Amino acid sequence: MSKIKKSKRYQALVKDFDKLKPLKIEDAVKVIKEKAKAKFVESFDVSFSLAVDKSKPDSVLRTTVDLPNGNGKKIKIAVICPNDKIEEAKSAGADIAGSEDLIETINSGKIDFDVLVSTPDMMSKVGKLGKVLGPKGIMPNPKYGTVSPNIKKAVTDIKKGKVEIRCDKDGNLNLSIGRVNFEDKKIIENFKSVYDTIEKEKPTGLKGNYIKGVFVTNSMGPSVKLSLGN
Repeated sequence: MSKIKKSKRYQALVKDFDKLKPLKIEDAVKVIKEKAKAKFVESFDVSFSLAVDKSKPDSVLRTTVDLPNGNGKKIKIAVICPNDKIEEAKSAGADIAGSEDLIETINSGKIDFDVLVSTPDMMSKVGKLGKVLGPKGIMPNPKYGTVSPNIKKAVTDIKKGKVEIRCDKDGNLNLSIGRVNFEDKKIIENFKSVYDTIEKEKPTGLKGNYIKGVFVTNSMGPSVKLSLGN
C-alpha cells in the first residue's frame, strides 16, 4: 500500500515539529493555535484513547459533559412535545418544535437538526423513531438530558454547551472543544471539564488508568500529544 502524500502546506506545518513530544495543555494550546493556518476559523479538537474492555459494555463510555464556554458550533435543536408546549419550546431557543406532525416528518427521513429533545409524555410515540434515530445516535434519552419535562432547561443547557460524548468499541473518543480563535483559558477550561468528566466515569473494577492517551489538534493541522502527569 502506497503512503498518503502530505500536502506542502501540511509538511510546512510539521517541519521541526515533534508531534509525539508530550506537552502540558497550556503549551499545547499555544502550539495548535500557532499551527492553524487555514483560511477559515478551525476547530480545536481533542482525541482520547480509553482503556475499554470489549467484554464489558459498561467500560464503553457514553455520557454528557458541560463545556463551560461552548464549542463555537451552532447546535440546531428540535423538540417533540404536546401542542400546548410548542411555543414554550420555541421561546426557550428550540429551532424546531412540534408534536405528532414532527414525529411523522422525522419518520419520513427528514432530520434537519443536531439534537432531539422530547417531553416524557411523548416518548411512547417517539419510540417508533428508534430505527431512524438510533443509528445516528440522537434518540432522546433521559440519562443524557434529552428527555425532560422541563423544556426550557433542557434546551438552555444544550445551547450553553452541554454535549453528549461517547467512545467507540476500541476506546476512541473525539470531540471539538472550541475554535482556534477562543481565548486560551476558555479552551483549557473546556478541556479540563471533559477530562474530569471522563475520569469520573472510570468503570468500577478497572485497574490502571482509564485514559491511556490524549491528543489535541485543529481542523487542518498536526496533532500534539498531551502530558497526563500534571
